[in-house]
Amino acid sequence: MSKLRIFVADDHQIVREGLKALINAQPDMQVVGEAEDGRAAWTLAKRLLPDVVVMDVSMPDMNGAEATERLRVECPQVKVLALTVYEDRGYLQQLLKAGASGYVLKRAVTEELVRAVRTVARGGSYVDPTLAGKLVSSYIRQDTGGPKQPTAELSERETQVLRLAAWGYSNKEIGAKLQISVKTVETYKVRLMEKLNLRSRADIVRHALRQGWLQED
Repeated sequence: MSKLRIFVADDHQIVREGLKALINAQPDMQVVGEAEDGRAAWTLAKRLLPDVVVMDVSMPDMNGAEATERLRVECPQVKVLALTVYEDRGYLQQLLKAGASGYVLKRAVTEELVRAVRTVARGGSYVDPTLAGKLVSSYIRQDTGGPKQPTAELSERETQVLRLAAWGYSNKEIGAKLQISVKTVETYKVRLMEKLNLRSRADIVRHALRQGWLQED
């Protein structure tokens, strides 16, 4: 069984060494490259094409959000797991909009980080449980702040597309799983986003969190 190829990007050497030791200790993972700034992470990851990039949010030269956005546009098969000390909801939304598939706090226990890497590698989405709770609570408060909107009814197929999109699957991957064309997937996605008034990937993930779709089994 081939190992997951992981790339580590962090501007602190001691953090990189710790991450490399943790990842290389897993029987199904290996570190294939590292970088100390965002530009180097973007450049090297494009060449190495790892399965997952563990990306620090705050780095010199190019921050993690910009590096993530460029990498996801040019190499959409590469998944990005954002790693940060920041618990601000704004950072989470920024990284999700940039295309990150997961967001983990640096203070997370080692088992949680490893679980997040595996989840993202298989095409899923992962949000640190602490942040997930804050995000859902904030979203619920926004909902209760004004008049209630009627709940949109999605078809079974629209729901399937929405769940897979929330888990980080591309339109092509969703089409393959559901045995429908990419154009049909795009049509379903446009329709369901209009019904639910969703405008971005961050909105999709927030909706999925409220539904409990992103919790680990």
